[in-house]
Amino acid sequence: MQVLLRQDVDKLGLRGEVVNVARGYARNFLLPRGLAEVATPAVQKEVARRDALRTRHEAKTVDEARTLAEKLGATVLRFNVTAGPTGTLFGSVTATNVADRLWDEQKLRVDRRKLQMETIKRVGRFTIPVEVFTDVTAELRLEVAPEGEQLPSGEELAGAEASEAEAAAAAAEAAAIEVGAAAPAEEAVAAPDEPEAPAPELPSET
Repeated sequence: MQVLLRQDVDKLGLRGEVVNVARGYARNFLLPRGLAEVATPAVQKEVARRDALRTRHEAKTVDEARTLAEKLGATVLRFNVTAGPTGTLFGSVTATNVADRLWDEQKLRVDRRKLQMETIKRVGRFTIPVEVFTDVTAELRLEVAPEGEQLPSGEELAGAEASEAEAAAAAAEAAAIEVGAAAPAEEAVAAPDEPEAPAPELPSET
């Protein structure tokens, strides 16, 4: 069935897009959590109208695109986030977040679908290619930092990421050992073999 995403959903689509999903996935996950709504004909008509309106604000010529690219290249967007001690975000930064911030802070209109980025789930510095126009690409810089703190250095970020990877590997190894130890225990509590039935007695000769 077709649904309109009300929020970005990782590996599915961006807010405002109409996507096809399995009916069960929509009814059991997307709709109850407010992540999407059913894409009725009226909703799809409104999406088409909105996309046409947005297109009017995009660069129409190479010169306009180059001017926009220069502005994007000189821009550094900072996102203050809540993160754990190893730099993992309690949430994420998506293409929609970036496009909204560009408009709110810089009044630069960029189609979020032209931001060539994966969902960001760690603190750090990121360079995002933006396809502004045919053969015109800009590079937008992002800083994703813990709220109220300075962004750690590259070495500190790399160390935190390595520590998190080591912890995940250790947890996986421990889980594997636990599974391996459980197997003999299951064998030990298995039902014992039934004793063999005694051989029948032969009739004695008279």
